[in-house]
Amino acid sequence: MTPFLGLATITMFLIGVLGVAVLAVLWAVGTYNGLIAGRNRYKNAYSQIDVQLVRRHDLIPNLVEAVKGYMAHEKGTLDAVIQARNQAVSAGQKAAANPGDPQTMQALAGAETALTGAVGRLFALSEAYPEVKANTNMLAF
Repeated sequence: MTPFLGLATITMFLIGVLGVAVLAVLWAVGTYNGLIAGRNRYKNAYSQIDVQLVRRHDLIPNLVEAVKGYMAHEKGTLDAVIQARNQAVSAGQKAAANPGDPQTMQALAGAETALTGAVGRLFALSEAYPEVKANTNMLAF
């Protein structure tokens, strides 16, 4: 009868090891799925921001054309807005290519800050021209 008792003990041990292995595999799969879901969430969050930034960047040329007709003498301000917009678009494209890179995101934030400052100067100039101010309200976020 002793061999049967040893066989039962070995069987119980193997079932226990198999149970631990199954739990380890389930934990690994769950962790992997959680990491993939997190990666997808942050990429989706960035794409939502990118859509709004692209929309904003696409409105800038319309604003510039409206302002050019009223303020030909303010060429320096208009050039600064155009340059800031181009830098922001470039930084946005670089950030879209690699949204996990902190330096790229920092460059995007800096370009957007410069664009906001340039557009702010343009808004200050538009105070003297009410018809231009009406066209700039669509850019305020």
